[in-house]
Amino acid sequence: MNSKYNTKRMVLAALFGAIIILLNFTPFGYIQLPAIKATIIHVPVIIGAILLGPGIGAGLGLVFGLTSLYNNTFAPTILSFAFSPFIPLPGTERGSWLALIVAFLPRVLVGIFPYYVYKLLNRLFKTRGKLFTLGVSGLVGSMTNTLFVMSLIYFLFRDAYGEAFNLSLDAVYKAILTIIFVNGLPEAALAAILAAGICRALQKVIKNDNNK
Repeated sequence: MNSKYNTKRMVLAALFGAIIILLNFTPFGYIQLPAIKATIIHVPVIIGAILLGPGIGAGLGLVFGLTSLYNNTFAPTILSFAFSPFIPLPGTERGSWLALIVAFLPRVLVGIFPYYVYKLLNRLFKTRGKLFTLGVSGLVGSMTNTLFVMSLIYFLFRDAYGEAFNLSLDAVYKAILTIIFVNGLPEAALAAILAAGICRALQKVIKNDNNK
């Protein structure tokens, strides 16, 4: 039974990892906006975390981070210096290793936080509100990505951001908040809907398969 269960987990983990990589090479993975790239790649990370646990979730988040590093290195935009140490900071000829923190840390946390939020809400609501708890977990996972990425950019690359967009330091703070609200909230709403629907469907499939 354990062997069969572990095999299923590994198969699902590999499937989610493949989806993350596939999305990276499609227009839907990273959508270029004026200031930053919007993404839906965090959705399979969130789903994997909820269904398979924080260990596999963190691993999927690492894959997510690798796609971010790859994408910003080989298809750079004005803000790619914050995600890839291979892209020079504005006004310099070299990048910063701190970009690796922005590229990887928030994405790993995306694979951890939704699992614990889902478990906590399940204890509070018992069997009630299953779609609600899944949706909130998806929303938290998405906002984890947005809030940590934008906060790290502000604290680690504030001056470079200001120079890249020709903004004062006060204006940089406002620009970061604007991105969080304008880009982050719609991403979070979409992640909540997708996580709730897909997780619920997969939970039923897994449960039925286990009962055979």
